[in-house]
Amino acid sequence: MQLFSKIPNPREIRRKLGLNQQDFWSKIGVTQSGGSRYESGRNMPKPVRELLRLVHVEHIDLARVKHEDFEIIEYLKQTHPDLYKSLKKAVSAQAKQSDATVQL
Repeated sequence: MQLFSKIPNPREIRRKLGLNQQDFWSKIGVTQSGGSRYESGRNMPKPVRELLRLVHVEHIDLARVKHEDFEIIEYLKQTHPDLYKSLKKAVSAQAKQSDATVQL
């Protein structure tokens, strides 16, 4: 999914995860009433969309991400682009293998 891409239907994502509005929206710092407005079609700001994508679509635990992690990623991209691409490809292959195992 592209960074800041439109989240088509946050209500559908929430329901697939089996969460109520309070639990779903509080994980990204949005009140239940604010989340309800987004689910009803109100325009969602880019930062909220990105947090929704990271937490509920990509399943990233934001409590575990540190600023240093982003610095390391940027350093690796700039100084060792081939290694970065290789690691990215390996992680993607591992995720696909995990998904295939879960589906069995």
